[in-house]
Amino acid sequence: MTKSTGALADQLFEAHVRHELAALKGAKLKRFLEKEIDGLLDHAGRITLNRVASVDRVMGVIQRIVVEMELDAGIPELAAEMATEVLNAPVQSETRLGEILSREQASDFLEQALELRQQRERVISEIMAHPVYQELVSNVVYHGLVNYLYEDNLITRSVPGVGSMMKFGKKMANRAVPGLDETFERRIKTWLADSLPGLIARSEQFLNRALSDDELRDSVMAAWVAVEDQTVSELREGLGDVQLQEFVVLGYEFWLEFRKTGYFEGCARAVVEHLFAKYGDRPIMDLLTDVGVTREVILAEVDAYALPVMDVLREEGYVEALVRRRLSAFYKSAAARKLLEPEA
Repeated sequence: MTKSTGALADQLFEAHVRHELAALKGAKLKRFLEKEIDGLLDHAGRITLNRVASVDRVMGVIQRIVVEMELDAGIPELAAEMATEVLNAPVQSETRLGEILSREQASDFLEQALELRQQRERVISEIMAHPVYQELVSNVVYHGLVNYLYEDNLITRSVPGVGSMMKFGKKMANRAVPGLDETFERRIKTWLADSLPGLIARSEQFLNRALSDDELRDSVMAAWVAVEDQTVSELREGLGDVQLQEFVVLGYEFWLEFRKTGYFEGCARAVVEHLFAKYGDRPIMDLLTDVGVTREVILAEVDAYALPVMDVLREEGYVEALVRRRLSAFYKSAAARKLLEPEA
């Protein structure tokens, strides 16, 4: 490249840089972005989702970003700190529960929950069948029966001294026949073991009748009325910062394991496959519109975020450096030199 050609190339390069920098600020940048967004949305109205993505491609992104990405150990610590700051913020003591969730909304949630009658009956049945509950019932009935026999029956309450005589007689009988207490207890518990299935069945029937929709509705709404005027800080009394941080760490550790399970992969794949079954052959704009992403929404975020960020990057010199890197290779190329060299 001759000296004059090189100087001309440098001049054009600097003029081009100034042109681009002027176009990347203020009203010109805003008009440029609006025009490009309109162009992209026009293409989104014609290009289908299947042309730009696929189920396997999206699942690959989920696998790499969600499942396999190693998360820094500082994340749970930062999350715990943020949660602590949120719970200790002044707004917690200034906001009542009823301001977050209205009574009408709570009632709507309750009505939907009451529709799950089959699930409610199944939970009751599973609780009744649990060995711990059966042991609880057995012990309650046993101790209630023994207490009634020796202390709280009609005779011992009506006739003075009978209760003391029965206890005295019990002690004397145990001295005369060692092990009588154990035999008595064993027989009662044997009877309870035989009677327990019937007791459990009647308990389940009782609970299903007692926990009717009307009873549950009245009980839950009465409880709601009692707490809706309490502040959030009052409702969380007893949960200290240390306990909160421990819960956050436990939740984080659970997520690290859960994201690698087949269950998570199956749920994610079901969502992605349904998305492509519904929108795969339709224009991308249909999906954007259904999730509320419109031209107005995009431009609002451009004004609120993109333009201020560009101002900062321009002030820091990044935009100019980027433009120079982008253009300099062309103005130093053989193609540019050939165009700028004077004809012989």
